[in-house]
Parts: sequence; C-alpha cells; structure tokens
Amino acid sequence: MNDSNGWRPLIAILANPETRRVAAEVMRGSSLASATADLSPSRRRRVTEAVVHSGLVDAETQMLAPDVFREILASAPVPRREGIERFTYGKRIRQYPANLEERRELLAWVANGVFAADEVLTEREVNARLLPYSEDVAVLRRYLVDYQLVERRADGTQYALVGSGPVVPTDG
Repeated sequence: MNDSNGWRPLIAILANPETRRVAAEVMRGSSLASATADLSPSRRRRVTEAVVHSGLVDAETQMLAPDVFREILASAPVPRREGIERFTYGKRIRQYPANLEERRELLAWVANGVFAADEVLTEREVNARLLPYSEDVAVLRRYLVDYQLVERRADGTQYALVGSGPVVPTDG
C-alpha cells in the first residue's frame, strides 16, 4: 500500500455485502478459506481475489494482514495545518493562540472577514457577523478592539475597522 489511493480496494470490498461479510469474518479471526466456504467455486474465487487485492488478507497465510490499516493510514498522512488554520475549523475559532503575533494574525483575519472598508456597524450587527466565528462574540469583539484592529465609539454604539470610518463622536 505505497500510494495514497491504497485504501480504495479495501473500501470497495466493504461496499459489497458478500465481500463485507467475508472481511468481517476474517477480521474476527477466521481464515479466508473458512469465510468463503459457503460460496460457489466461481464466487469464492472472485471474493478471494478481491479480499486479497484489498490488502486485508495476507496472500500466503490467508489470514488477516496485521498491518493493513496502519499501512493505509501511513500512505496518506493528514496534511499539517499551518497559519490560522491551526486555530480554526472552517470559519470557527477552535482556540485562541497563546503567541500574541499569531493571535493578532487570527484576529486580523476575523476583522477583515467581518468589516468592509469604510463600513460602520452597530454592536448588534457586529455580534451577528462575529457569531460564525465564535459563540462568545463579546470576547471576540473585545479582542478586536484591544488589538486595535477595530475601533469602538465610547458609548459602544458603533464599530469600524481602525482608520476606515467616523466612529468617534462628532460635534453635531
């Protein structure tokens, strides 16, 4: 099972009820010969070929290949997550980075996803837009302000990206 598609023949035998039954019996400790004993000779040959080809059964011993699943998992390792993907699941923040630079990068990604340039939002609008990122929108909103990515009007009624809109109170 050297290639990243080595799992396909194994899944294929699980998709067929007859080969799935034989596979289950082999995984429970039966030999391939005893698991296929009730099949017609032609069907026994086809099922045997499929199960051996899948790598589930060792061709010589006709028993479960002990490392088949480990080999399949090793042939297609899960790609290492990098950047903000280490802290998110889709748009959802799984955890905040302890490293302050990484946390700032994550928060900048959120701020740019929530606010358009020159857009001023109410607290309610900000909360609704932050909800896909975190259940605790108050903490996330506070982080955005604390990291000076978003500015907040003193009375908390308006929010905008830093430097993008008039959030400070005017004299009118």
